[in-house]
Amino acid sequence: MSEKKTYIDLFAGCGGLSLGLFNSGLWKGHFAIEKSPDAFKTFNHNLIENNNHFDWPDWLPKSNHDINEIIKNYPSELKELRGKIDMVAGGPPCQGFSTAGKRNENDLRNKLIKSYIRFIRQVQPKVIFFENVKGFTQKFDKNKMKGLVYSEYVKRALRYTPKNKNYFGYKVEGRLIDFSEYGVPQKRTRFILVGIRKDIAEQTSPEEFFASIKKERDQFLVRKGIGLTNTLEDAISDLLRKNEAISPDTASFKTSLYNKTNSSYQKLLKGDINTRIPDSHRFAKHTDHTVKKLKYILKYADKNRTLSDEIKEKFNLKKRTIIPLSGDSPSPTITTLPDDYVHYCEPRIFTVREYARIQSFNDWYEFKGKYTTGGKRRTQEVPRYSQIGNAIPPLFGEQAGHILNSII
Repeated sequence: MSEKKTYIDLFAGCGGLSLGLFNSGLWKGHFAIEKSPDAFKTFNHNLIENNNHFDWPDWLPKSNHDINEIIKNYPSELKELRGKIDMVAGGPPCQGFSTAGKRNENDLRNKLIKSYIRFIRQVQPKVIFFENVKGFTQKFDKNKMKGLVYSEYVKRALRYTPKNKNYFGYKVEGRLIDFSEYGVPQKRTRFILVGIRKDIAEQTSPEEFFASIKKERDQFLVRKGIGLTNTLEDAISDLLRKNEAISPDTASFKTSLYNKTNSSYQKLLKGDINTRIPDSHRFAKHTDHTVKKLKYILKYADKNRTLSDEIKEKFNLKKRTIIPLSGDSPSPTITTLPDDYVHYCEPRIFTVREYARIQSFNDWYEFKGKYTTGGKRRTQEVPRYSQIGNAIPPLFGEQAGHILNSII
């Protein structure tokens, strides 16, 4: 087998994209940058400590980092990587662009786009793989920079070729992709941008990535033994609350044992794991009143649609988004708020492990840190639900890894 190609994972989160690249067997990480200590703890445990997926450089402490601090403190080390890094992957945090929340052009996290561009110009990898939310392609019509589409800004910045002959610029192409069309049991549309450095773009093009990943999709999923479309029930029906046990990491909470495997998707993600209790499968402590309310919702509310005003009034519900899900189709895009959705057949919210299944994380992938957080702490902490809700589905990352490896 040829030598694995090298990449850096920016804004790595808990490791969804890196897990996909690891599963492809074609890539080796050099290092990753992730600001959150919570997310990095999960990343480090699974991909660095347990699977040795990164050849971490001696000059960089193996911990969580802010990208701006890396750019500021290690300029010569980054320049030394030129010609040695095949890919820089990952996209900046999406909260300021997301249509799932309050779109805010002034969100400080939006400025990380410029940090991303600076990093690319320092390292100059052969290829760029960039992911962000659908809202990244939409204008901020109500804010001071009226009409600014950040996806176009990024394209222009990456294409730019200064007079400095040591920088070539990139040929880039960006498109919206629905991951449910690539085996992920979730309707999740994201903006994917691929850039290829201009000095090597004569042999290939970023457009080839989008054509190839669609062309190779069916064959990839057949090799994985799963269908093109996988439903929510396909993903999590072996995690129902049947055989209860004490949660291993929180003794005051209940979990359950694995049930019978019911689909090829479950078989793929469970793999040969030999534990009887799924990791991070802790059930929420719903009150009797909440259980009664959720039973009513499951019986009378329309599936995959937010609750009617009538049902909200009946239970005096002020929360905007509460959606009971159907097991017969892929789920809607999961968010970082677990109480946005009601389980398709049980009166409860999803567990972290069910979230992970919906996002296509392997069952051996263990999540670290708090399960949830609230209030002002939500701006500092990234609990397990948020780690998964923010991730790139590893199953798509794996497919991308195969195609990116073949075009450079």
